[in-house]
Amino acid sequence: MNKPIRRVSIFCLVLILALMLRTNWVQGVQADAWASNANNKRQQFDRYAHPRGNIVVGGQPVTKSDFVNGLRYKYKRSWVDGPMYAPVTGYSSQVYGSNGLENLEDGVLSGTDDRLFFRNTLDMLTGEQKKGGDVVTTINAKAQKAAWDGLGNKKGAVVALDPKTGAILALVSTPSYDPGTISGSEDSDSKSWTDLNADPNKPMLNRALKETYPPGSTFKLVTATAAFENGLYQNVDDATSTPDPYTLPGTATVLKNESPNEKCENATIKSGLDQSCNTVFAKMGADLGKDKMRAQAEKFGFNSTVDTPVRSEKSIFPNSASLDGTAQDSIGQHDTRATPLQMAMVSAAIANNGSLMTPYLVDQERSASLTTISKHTEKQFSQAMSPATAQKMQDLMVSVVENGTGTNAKIPGIQVGGKTGTAQHGEDNAGLPFAWFTSWAKASDGQSVAVAVVVEDGSQNRDGISGGRLAAPIAKAVMQAVLGK
Repeated sequence: MNKPIRRVSIFCLVLILALMLRTNWVQGVQADAWASNANNKRQQFDRYAHPRGNIVVGGQPVTKSDFVNGLRYKYKRSWVDGPMYAPVTGYSSQVYGSNGLENLEDGVLSGTDDRLFFRNTLDMLTGEQKKGGDVVTTINAKAQKAAWDGLGNKKGAVVALDPKTGAILALVSTPSYDPGTISGSEDSDSKSWTDLNADPNKPMLNRALKETYPPGSTFKLVTATAAFENGLYQNVDDATSTPDPYTLPGTATVLKNESPNEKCENATIKSGLDQSCNTVFAKMGADLGKDKMRAQAEKFGFNSTVDTPVRSEKSIFPNSASLDGTAQDSIGQHDTRATPLQMAMVSAAIANNGSLMTPYLVDQERSASLTTISKHTEKQFSQAMSPATAQKMQDLMVSVVENGTGTNAKIPGIQVGGKTGTAQHGEDNAGLPFAWFTSWAKASDGQSVAVAVVVEDGSQNRDGISGGRLAAPIAKAVMQAVLGK
């Protein structure tokens, strides 16, 4: 071989090696980066080139894949009872992406999860159409419907939990929206997307997990727990040294109770919770101090996010408050904030003898052939209190329903414990209060459920809004649905 030909051959060999190196670099090292590039629409087209797997509630799919045979998209997502299940499923849109379970479980639903490789390979070899896997939720269809019907045209949210496992049995937020109206690429979908995002009522906001509210008097459950756990009081019938009215420590500000008929001066803990005495629990919180109050709140989940797998907003019990601020924080006002999920967790821990289980929404993932590829394992979030304290808290909550402000939650033949709350908000507390109710119920067969309800800005006059009137009946309906009563 002469010298010029040898040089050309070597040069060609170098080019081939460079091409091979570049190809392997792109396909190996940079594959994920190119696949996730915002300008790469191929994966988006592929996602709707075959039927998407379903999100399942009570053995029935609440999602569908409709064949549309479009130029770029062959299938489009649709929902059964979309507005009711939107907080559970989220949306999956050809144009606007996805959120909620549709996003977090996309690998299974779209069939791209590595655990579905064998199924996909088999379908390819047999000529079967590729299909996504299913996501089976923990939602109880009857409880979800009861929560949805109970809220009706009210603005608010409901969360129901199984105290023993942490399974989320109901997850409702109103007002809501139909994810199917934004799932396609038509002009109507674009208009729906614009209208939904411009709506001041925020129908796309998952209030159950993503919105925090002042929890009002429902937070007194945390304060009473802290008092027992730290030895400030021993028994539910212990009298408290509480003046009425109560001057917040270090200030001239006088805290009063809601009604002049309440007998809150030196009330027992039980009587104070039955009547929901602000003075009793504000002083209790101040006596404990911010550090003990914060430590107890965090055992219930405050100041932490919860991945259900949809991540909740963090509920807040503040760290840097003056003593008068701690007194107000301890009755669920001032800087204390909570999601409906958080207040359901408080009731669930009390009902489960102090053991707080981590809330979860997905029971299992499975292939299109119904083979289970993952099953949820229950986990303890914390030991929120001792069993002895939990028993005292159960007694207190039962008394609230039997004798106090929560009588609208009574269910014949079922033990029910609850706590009402009416949380002030707005500048100078000028806004209509938020109506709260958090509760649990136990049947004779051992089945139990914990529920939290919040209703925003009710339509009645300010004096007519309370957790007992607005929120407790909704919680009752959900508890009945779960327990079959």
